[in-house]
Amino acid sequence: MKISKILNNNAVIVRDGEREKVVVGAGVAFGKKRNDPVPADKIEKVFVMTENEQLSQLLGRIPEEHFSVSEAIISRAEKTLGTKLNEHIHLVLTDHLSFAIERTKDGIHVNNKLLGEIRLLYPKEYGIGLWGIGHIRDTLGVEMPVDEAGFIALHLHTMKPHGGDLNDTIRQATIVSDMLRSIRACLRTEIEEDDISYQRLVTHLQHSVANLGRYDAHTLDKEMAELIRIRYAESYHCAKVMAAESMRLHEIDIPESELAYIALHIERLRNPENQGT
Repeated sequence: MKISKILNNNAVIVRDGEREKVVVGAGVAFGKKRNDPVPADKIEKVFVMTENEQLSQLLGRIPEEHFSVSEAIISRAEKTLGTKLNEHIHLVLTDHLSFAIERTKDGIHVNNKLLGEIRLLYPKEYGIGLWGIGHIRDTLGVEMPVDEAGFIALHLHTMKPHGGDLNDTIRQATIVSDMLRSIRACLRTEIEEDDISYQRLVTHLQHSVANLGRYDAHTLDKEMAELIRIRYAESYHCAKVMAAESMRLHEIDIPESELAYIALHIERLRNPENQGT
């Protein structure tokens, strides 16, 4: 493989047959020029992208270390998640992190309103995000807010196989967040996010939102739903309040049988002694 374009000291574009590839490695371009062969012992990663021109422009305007920390986070993510991420992650995460780092250095912090839900919905990705902001602190001396771990987690999740669109992921997390806010307001009590019953509720709501319109395969029979409505009236009331708010904010119609399932989770949260319900 010969170098067709040097992006920075650690990244080059090469021509491999009819395809262009991006080669990444510490010092892979040091002392090199166009048409020089790529030193094999310097190659750490090779990937094919359709956005080579965009990546080239991006790497031409950001500090090299921003690309390096992004690649470190991506490598960590692929090892932790046990899967290859979509190649687009090299562009979008680098672009996001570079802007976030400069923004933080300027004293501008963006609040992540979905942080709590992201932590519960995508725990592995969030853990990688925490590692990432720690790595940025240790290598660049920039103290990123914990909110950034949540933003990193969202990017990683959407770039997993079948991870979905970023906007869809944010929308689902927003809906779940609003559902939880409505339930907390109805219960009028402090809820510990580490409570296993709360985590079960979050997981169930995530599943419900992800499967909107496909409830038929998991519906309760009418008699059982009616029994839950009567036996756990207060929890069912909170589920109904949440459903009304979801319709108002997001035009989501949650069927009665699904409300019964949600009421069961709320009941476990209200009354720990009912864990077996």
